[in-house]
Amino acid sequence: QVLVRFDDDDALTRDVTARVQEDGTCWLGGTTWHDVAAMRVSVSSWLTTDEDIDRSAEAILRCLASAREARGAG
Repeated sequence: QVLVRFDDDDALTRDVTARVQEDGTCWLGGTTWHDVAAMRVSVSSWLTTDEDIDRSAEAILRCLASAREARGAG
């Protein structure tokens, strides 16, 4: 399990998390840790493949780019 944050920005982190969930490629949860927003990434199944990881990472990066673009920070 790992926590991820984007640009040290709570709103952006929450937006990216929501976009990933809406995208449907994978499901990642949002959380608050030490009073800041974070995305919780948990990979625990032995059935998870390298391709699953690559697809999920691509989805996260795609959603991050989209969220930044929406904020005008492309």
